[in-house]
Order: sequence, then structure tokens, then C-alpha cells
Amino acid sequence: MAPKSDTWLQWLPADPRPALLTSPEPAARFVTLTAVLGRPEGDPEVTEARRAVVADAQVRALAERLPDWEAGFTFGGHNSPAFPPNLLRLLHGMGVRDGDFPAVDRLLDSLSRHQADDGRYLSPGGTTGRAPGAWTSLPCDHFAICEALWLFGRRDAPGMKAALARVADTLADTAQGPAWHCLPDPVAKWRGPGRKDDACLMVTVEALRLFGLVAAAGGPTGSARPPLRLPDAARTLLRAWRRRTEEKPYFFGHGRRFIEGKWPPTWYDASAVLEALAFWPAVWKGRAATPEDRQGVAELTRAVAGLFGPDGMVTPRSCYKGFEGFSFGQKKRPSPWATARLCGILRRFSGI
Repeated sequence: MAPKSDTWLQWLPADPRPALLTSPEPAARFVTLTAVLGRPEGDPEVTEARRAVVADAQVRALAERLPDWEAGFTFGGHNSPAFPPNLLRLLHGMGVRDGDFPAVDRLLDSLSRHQADDGRYLSPGGTTGRAPGAWTSLPCDHFAICEALWLFGRRDAPGMKAALARVADTLADTAQGPAWHCLPDPVAKWRGPGRKDDACLMVTVEALRLFGLVAAAGGPTGSARPPLRLPDAARTLLRAWRRRTEEKPYFFGHGRRFIEGKWPPTWYDASAVLEALAFWPAVWKGRAATPEDRQGVAELTRAVAGLFGPDGMVTPRSCYKGFEGFSFGQKKRPSPWATARLCGILRRFSGI
């Protein structure tokens, strides 16, 4: 078990770790061992848990949902679990890795095959997902594709140097501070429903997570460099939280739904913001952190900790359709995987 000194446990009504380690869900056990207890993936118990994840019939069925990227498909929006990069991120969060499933490997191979001259990876379906023959890209296409490739270890994917440079070069001064805009595709000429000078908080989360993965892997191959203002972009997320009653950039709100999220997690919510901020600890702790930013992170962690029930478990309060067979796809009983995921996020803020 993790040391009792882990202060994040003090935020919860009860310690969920014993229940998570004996959960019948292989993915919950895997996340508990790695993200909550901090064990490496080479640990024998972790290896066994991940083997059970790959053998799990529900996980295998989930992998089989991945569409043929080259053939085109439709999806209900970039927040939809049907958007393949979102499904890849979910599978990775459950313990699936490169080489586990042919459908995952085929999709990863396909993601980098279509790229614009400016470095953007392109997505079939147009910017709205309703034109299967169109290859276009908004930042929430390109950034999500980059992140999926990095999560699965594809740092040497074709075009990755130009892809990362595109993300770095589009960090801008927005109405909320250094962040990323929603830039319209030059072919589709469409962007999200917001003022063009506002920050898109979701793609800012994606970019911060992406460059966090790049830094954790020791940097990108080639000469593409992460932008120097990444900590400032992280501070912009905290500014958006502080000004939640005054501003709603690109209609991203910070009310009850933002705190509770929607399962499986695919879009902008409190847990996504904390995932992004966890990569940039100098923003919220240490000498460079301002009292306002420390307070903002403390408020967000307390809000997420408030989702845990008296038994220390999390019961989803909003779910996407099509995942009823998973514990995170129903609202009637606690979900071991949802609990383990949020525990893993809170653990990264111990000591705040």
C-alpha cells in the first residue's frame, strides 16, 4: 500500500485502495497499482494486471469499436467517445498499450498518414464529423491525434516533428492569456462557437498534456522545441477557473457539470484541467507559484475530492450512451475504474 503520508487520502471520506486492489475490474486494478500506488509497469503484479486488462472481453470489444480511419466515419463532435482519438485515450487509460490489439495498431499506423503542409494531422469526416470524405483539421483534431500517438509511444511517427512545431507555433496571446485559439480549417472555414480572440480551453488542456508527455519522454526527436510559455498557458487555465462567474470562453463553463464530468472522460472538465496542470507543478507549488494559483488548484482538488462517497468510491453522475456494460457507464453504483482514475489524479497534487 502507498504510505499513510500521502496527503491526498486525507481529502477523502475513506481509503478506497483496498477495495480497488480487489476489484473484479482488471483496468481498475491496473490504474490503482500504477497511478495510485506508483508502481512501474514492469512490476510483476502490474504486468499481471495488464495481462488481465488485455484478456478482458469488454476491453477487447471496446478496441473492436475503432473504425477504419482511411475509410472515413461520422462522429457527433470532438467530445464524443466515437471520435477515435478519444477512444484511444480511454483504452490507454485502462491499460492498453501498443501491440495489444491489431485494431489499435492499425489506427495508430493510420493517424499520421494524412498531414497538411503546415504540420496539422488531418481527420476524416470534416471539422464537424459529418462529411466522411473530407480531410480537414481543427486544433481539437490535430492535438488529440498527436496526444494519442505519444500516449502509445509513437514519438517517431511520420511527420511528428512538423506536427509538434504546429502546436508550438500556434500558442498565442488570447483574451484570457497565453493559450491556444480555435483556428478554422482553411478548407472547411469553420471553427468552434466562440469569439475568435478567446482561448479554447479544451485544446489548451490537450496541448499542455501533449507537451507534458513530450517532456516526460525526454523531449521530441528532431529539433522541434516546446514553447517557453507553457507554464503561462497553464496559468491561463487557472485564470479561467477564477473568473468562472464573469467569463465563459467558447462556452466552456465551470459549474456542476464541469466538476462532475461525463463518463468516459473525453472533454473539458475539472479532472482534465488537473491532468494538464499536473505536468507543470512550478505553476502551483514552489517559489514561482502565486497565492492565487495555489488557491485555484486547491479549490479544484477539493471539488474533485467531493465526488467521492462515504465509502471512498466514485459513482458517475453523467454518462455517455453505449458504455452501459462498464462500471463508468452507469449511475447506480460506484465505479472502481472511475474511482481509481480520480485517485491517480489527486495523488499528483499531494502536499498542495
